[in-house]
Amino acid sequence: MKSIKSDNYFIHFNENCYTEINLYLSNNKPTKMFLLVDENTHEYCAPKFLQQIETVAEIEIIEIESGEIHKNIDTCIGLWETLTELGADRKSLMINLGGGVITDMGGFVASTFKRGIKFINIPTTLLSMVDASAGGKTGVDLGVLKNQVGVFSNPEMVLIDSSYLSTVTDREIRSGMAEVIKYGVTYDVNLWNEVKDFKELNNSGIDLVIYRSIEIKNEVVLEDPKEYGLRKILNFGHTLGHAIESYHLESDQKENLTHGEAIAIGMITESFISYKLFDFPKDILEEIKEKLITIYGKFSIEKSDYAPIIELLKHDKKNTSGHVNFVLLSDLEKFKFNCQVSEELIIESLNYYQN
Repeated sequence: MKSIKSDNYFIHFNENCYTEINLYLSNNKPTKMFLLVDENTHEYCAPKFLQQIETVAEIEIIEIESGEIHKNIDTCIGLWETLTELGADRKSLMINLGGGVITDMGGFVASTFKRGIKFINIPTTLLSMVDASAGGKTGVDLGVLKNQVGVFSNPEMVLIDSSYLSTVTDREIRSGMAEVIKYGVTYDVNLWNEVKDFKELNNSGIDLVIYRSIEIKNEVVLEDPKEYGLRKILNFGHTLGHAIESYHLESDQKENLTHGEAIAIGMITESFISYKLFDFPKDILEEIKEKLITIYGKFSIEKSDYAPIIELLKHDKKNTSGHVNFVLLSDLEKFKFNCQVSEELIIESLNYYQN
């Protein structure tokens, strides 16, 4: 697969990954390398990665606990302190090997340590491959509010080795597929038609889906790096989806949802809102609902959950002047930005999902 050029770095694929990183290490000669992993990628991914690396630099492995709950400033403080104790300097290199928590937080830690050291991202989940690989967003959560603290900062390169997907669960693969579906309905209907019958995808199909998804995200972020216009389409399904994800994360009575499961609910509800406000075709709305529930299952959202979910909407990063801003659709590939939606219609959309 041909490498994709993003802003000032390349995204490399499969067999080309290790040739490119070894060439980079030979040319740049970092003083020390730090491999950030969680307990899962330490066991299942790090051995393969380290076998491929050719360098005389010392490599220190730093392990953190897995899970969104650890994507916070406290973990960052621990990482900054560890880098200091291990003698990291401004010519050190940080390599983030893991899912979106690792790449988002590792990029943020590297970008802020000593005012910035270089980093490379190696996403190991489908979600992080198709979402975090392009765009230069780094960051951490503030309590249950997702990605409230962060900076735009580009890696030296991104390596996409789809063989790492063999180390993750089917549930995690489905989680990543939600972002692919989002690209399909907002930007490329051919991709939606390719993935809506998700179970029929084989390994070569997954490689093509990953490549096309990264192409789309890269096209979008190159045109609008700081999210003033087109890049907002990447938030479809995420306004309500993030609120639902955060609510389940903070509730002792609710089982945590994966990011993709919450975004799937968000895409169904926001498609319904699009139908009510902009005449989004009803047959496509029903197809989206049917296909997504087939892939993700149905989650119970009680009427007593509505108020705290709507309260969390008030903290969405896209809000301006106290208004919640949605990205909605008038048809597939036809999007509208900065749409304000009444609380009554939000409730109606949650009822639509639930019924």
